Parts: sequence; C-alpha cells; structure tokens
Amino acid sequence: MREEATVSPDHGIATRASAHSFEETLAILERALTARRVKIFARIDHSGEAARVGLAMLPTQVLIVGNPLGGTPIMVSAPTAALDLPIKLLVAADAAGHTSVSHDTVEYLEARHGFSHELGRNLAVIGEIVAEALGIPR
Repeated sequence: MREEATVSPDHGIATRASAHSFEETLAILERALTARRVKIFARIDHSGEAARVGLAMLPTQVLIVGNPLGGTPIMVSAPTAALDLPIKLLVAADAAGHTSVSHDTVEYLEARHGFSHELGRNLAVIGEIVAEALGIPR
C-alpha cells in the first residue's frame, strides 16, 4: 500500500508516490480526470522537449487541468489566482524509475491568493482524483 501525500510546508507542494510506471501513471491520471469531467487543457512534455534539443532529462511531464465551473469563481474572487490556475500536475520519474505526482496544495493557493476555504473546495477534487487514481487511501 502506498503512503499518503508528503507536503512541503515551505512551498505548499503535495507529492504522492505512484506504484505504476511513468507512462502508466500518466494514462491512469488522464482516464481518472476525464471520468470526473476535469478538462486536460495541455500536456507539456519537458523531457521530450529536452531530448529534441539534445539534453537528457528524466521523464517529466506536466498536465494542466481544471474545470471552469470550479476555477472561475475563484478567479472572480481573487484575480491573481489566474497565475496558478488551471492546476498543474507534475508527473516525474526519478533515477530509480519511481514515479510521483506533485501539485500545489489548496491551502497554499488559498493563502497565496486570499480566496476563501469554501471556494478552495472547488480545487480539492484534483487532489482527491490523484489519490484515488494512484490507489492511496484518503
């Protein structure tokens, strides 16, 4: 069984280990997000782009995800939240081949932009989807 998310208190980043390979983790996340009607706005392949210019980088991709029904009220309340929304999910493999998924915590975003905890609940679903997709108990 996988452990719960580790949270960096200084930076507000939650990181969850995946029991799956890098590619499997991406596929599982994409299916889980789509099933919950979370839009995948973009997929940035950092390691692929690095390889295209002759640089080596461990597998690293970012999924930019969200739902306008959840994010728009936050940005109306706190316009600077648009700097961090939609949510970015970092999927990265380390040198040992272990894959993890990281994202900003809701608490960090609430503190950074000053929107209410009630509105922050609109974003909490992303962390829940990641945990469920990776098989991490809540």
